[in-house]
Amino acid sequence: VEISREVARRFNALYGEVFPEPKTVLTPFARLPGLDGRKMSASLGNTIFLSDTPKDIEEKVMTAYTDPQKIKLSDPGNPEGCVVFAYHKKFAPDGIAQIDSDCRGGRLGCVAHKRSVAKIVADYFVAFREKRAYYESHRSEVEDVVREGDRRARAVAQATMDEVRGKMQMG
Repeated sequence: VEISREVARRFNALYGEVFPEPKTVLTPFARLPGLDGRKMSASLGNTIFLSDTPKDIEEKVMTAYTDPQKIKLSDPGNPEGCVVFAYHKKFAPDGIAQIDSDCRGGRLGCVAHKRSVAKIVADYFVAFREKRAYYESHRSEVEDVVREGDRRARAVAQATMDEVRGKMQMG
């Protein structure tokens, strides 16, 4: 983004306003840790994919990193750094204070929490999976949307390039 900003600023300074300065767009959904606590990466095999089935999600969440000091249900835990707690906080923030308290007080076991969070995550993506299934079975609609987007983008790009050539006196 920063390189694009520099190019836009430089061009605009030399030839006049043509390019808007790109702005960073951040999602309200912060980056989640991978299932092993490291940065989430497909190459590390520590991801949950949007297209995963509920069964896949449960299997993956059951392997997630939790507090290594919490061996038994009654052991007090520390949810800070626990991947399952981080996912719970993002996908179902209501009641997170109680989950924190139950974990620290030895009233919530890691296996039960993993099962609960697996369901929460799977439920969160139900609409996405349904929409994906719809479009997978309606390929022609997707192709129509892509063609229309391509047509509109080409028109904007052509107009921009005409403006750029004009400003640079290139024809």
